[in-house]
Amino acid sequence: MKTRDRILECALLLFNQQGEPNVSTLEIANELEISPGNLYYHFHGKEPLVMELFERFQHELAPLLDPPADARLDAEDYWLFLHLIVERLSHYRFLFQDLSNLASRLPKLARGIRNLLNSIKRTLASLLARLKAEGQVTSDTQALGQLVEQITMTLLFSLDYQRILDREGETRVVVYQIMMLVAPHLKPGARHAAEQLALHYLED
Repeated sequence: MKTRDRILECALLLFNQQGEPNVSTLEIANELEISPGNLYYHFHGKEPLVMELFERFQHELAPLLDPPADARLDAEDYWLFLHLIVERLSHYRFLFQDLSNLASRLPKLARGIRNLLNSIKRTLASLLARLKAEGQVTSDTQALGQLVEQITMTLLFSLDYQRILDREGETRVVVYQIMMLVAPHLKPGARHAAEQLALHYLED
């Protein structure tokens, strides 16, 4: 693995474990057993490191936020899509552990996060609209708009909420929480199936 990639992987690991504000570039260099000058050759400070990790996160998430408009999805596909998004968020969870502070220090990151949130909300709205068109969703447009906001907040903050409660942040818990947010908006048959699947998800 190239030194630049090793630096990024190490920074991501330490940022996730300790929180980005608590990790210095010197600690990253020491962890990798390279000189601070070698790290500085690749990244002139911590901000470029954070921004490149965010760009990688965006790149990995992009295919999930642009599903084909004509794709035929089974009910299970919606939950798989949700699981994959939560996995990506978990892999880069340092970005959301102190989001407001991080965004205030890095205006470019703040703009990127806002754009990302808008993309997530558009995708969620599109998927819910498909479910409604298929007769699976019974709620009106206003209620579904609020549901999109609730799902987005749960995606962003549930892992950190678990951490604050001194629990190990688990993707399956986040997926369960969101499935239970969506379930009341589904027609009875689909609601029962979603609730049963959600319970199994929590037991895994």
